[in-house]
Amino acid sequence: MKTARIPIAGKEFPIGKILCIGRNYVDHIKELGNETPAAPVIFMKPATSIIGDGDEIVIPPYSKNCHHEAELALLIGTGGKNIPVDETLSHLAGYGVAIDLTLRDVQDDLKKRSLPWEIAKGFDTACPLSDFVPAGTISDPQQLQIRLSVNGTLRQDGSTALMIHTVTQIISHISSIFTLEPGDIILTGTPAGVGPLVPGDRVCAEISGVGSLTVTVR
Repeated sequence: MKTARIPIAGKEFPIGKILCIGRNYVDHIKELGNETPAAPVIFMKPATSIIGDGDEIVIPPYSKNCHHEAELALLIGTGGKNIPVDETLSHLAGYGVAIDLTLRDVQDDLKKRSLPWEIAKGFDTACPLSDFVPAGTISDPQQLQIRLSVNGTLRQDGSTALMIHTVTQIISHISSIFTLEPGDIILTGTPAGVGPLVPGDRVCAEISGVGSLTVTVR
């Protein structure tokens, strides 16, 4: 079973649902030519997609275009349903760094045929994830810088201030659809600058005050 750790607090959670938000940064929506959604776009990854710092990404043979997407990850510590916006942060155990890997060619084909995205988003190794810092150490989750570099070249550099739907809005909205449980993880969307990965690449994602995550591509 995969677990989410908060080393400073000595806590560990079995990972449940991984709930992801798509199209949550305007510039990223523009770079992919998508429409701006009225409500958060939600998709899921299985816990089996998680790898940790220092691990390897394995691009499935059915794709030729795997993209990186650096994201702020939220770890649920206290479960709830229909959580009011002003109570959402009390349900968080921690913040982490994630990379949402997307098989862009596969996703585009599935979207054209109005089919689900799972095989483009939930394959094994599709969710590199760091350890978490306690939620109380982050005073404002909407003032964090997200950066991702590939082989030392900066590709993504954005702020959570640019989110369309804020952390509190995301948690409240998701909890109106899915009951949140301890160990659930929420990925909050990615800023602009996504791009392809190839075997041999070294990928480093970091979020100010939260931490960093480095993986390689096999």
